[in-house]
Amino acid sequence: MMNMLRRQRSASTRDEVYAALREDILSLKLPPGTPLSENEASQRFEVSRTPVRESLMKLAQEGLVQVLPQRGTFVSLIDTSLVEEARFMREHLECAVVELACTAFDDQSYRELMSNLDRQRGSIERVDLEGMFQLDQEFHELLFKGTGKSHTWGALGQLTVHLNRSRRLRLVDDHNWGHLYEQHRQIAEAISAKDSSHAKALMKNHLNLNVADQALLKEKYPQYFI
Repeated sequence: MMNMLRRQRSASTRDEVYAALREDILSLKLPPGTPLSENEASQRFEVSRTPVRESLMKLAQEGLVQVLPQRGTFVSLIDTSLVEEARFMREHLECAVVELACTAFDDQSYRELMSNLDRQRGSIERVDLEGMFQLDQEFHELLFKGTGKSHTWGALGQLTVHLNRSRRLRLVDDHNWGHLYEQHRQIAEAISAKDSSHAKALMKNHLNLNVADQALLKEKYPQYFI
């Protein structure tokens, strides 16, 4: 019984360290290329090196951390080829989902979408980067939720970590978030009007902005990309 409790506490500690490091990487608090020290992390979280090492191994499996022999462990650079793969995947899935939303959305789903847009506007007024990024994520998640595809969204999240870091960098670099909000508003409007062809076109254009942004970001922050 005691061994089981110790294993549970150990797993809980590891999961907490993993979640904190993962969020720091995705939020760019730990920018691409940042060296990671097991000793420093264990001191920060007040834990032994074992849960830190296990967390770093898990993050390496996700592609967020890179271990280089004789050099050390680093936050992985943003891989532009993986960004494009993720964008391609999201474009095809989300165009299908937004088309489905035009017939599948009920009143509650649409109210949740409109509430999200109201909160996006508030984040823009407050210049709240973290809030805007989370609401951007939530807007797209609500499309999957409202069409009964929540598990698809969950799986997608594991495959878009490089894209999400690039998207967050875009928000940091350009505070003109009104354009992003307006695209979301138009998509919601097309869903309300049950105009599936227009909704798909809007979504495709919305996600394809990442292509142009990618070139600009790579030029401005070459140290963050491969």
